[in-house]
Amino acid sequence: MGITEKLDELLDMARENAELKERLLDTQKSVNPVADFCAIASENGIYMSVMDIVNQGEEFYAEIKRSTNGGGENSPDLDFQNDEYSIFMMRLRDL
Repeated sequence: MGITEKLDELLDMARENAELKERLLDTQKSVNPVADFCAIASENGIYMSVMDIVNQGEEFYAEIKRSTNGGGENSPDLDFQNDEYSIFMMRLRDL
């Protein structure tokens, strides 16, 4: 299961469990929000690491960047990345 599917599954779990939803939302107040988020996900059987989340955002953006530049741009120095954690939090707040 990829990180996107894991995040979707965690979102579904939070939809059904108000306590889990609040714990996940509270990670935004943490000194290490993404690490705490991953720890809570893992406690609930959705195993992911900080790098899983970071890599997902970077890979998604790199795919878009390559496709919009005719496939010629393959730079590892991205000036933007998709922030999966923030996107998840927006979706979670909307539940």
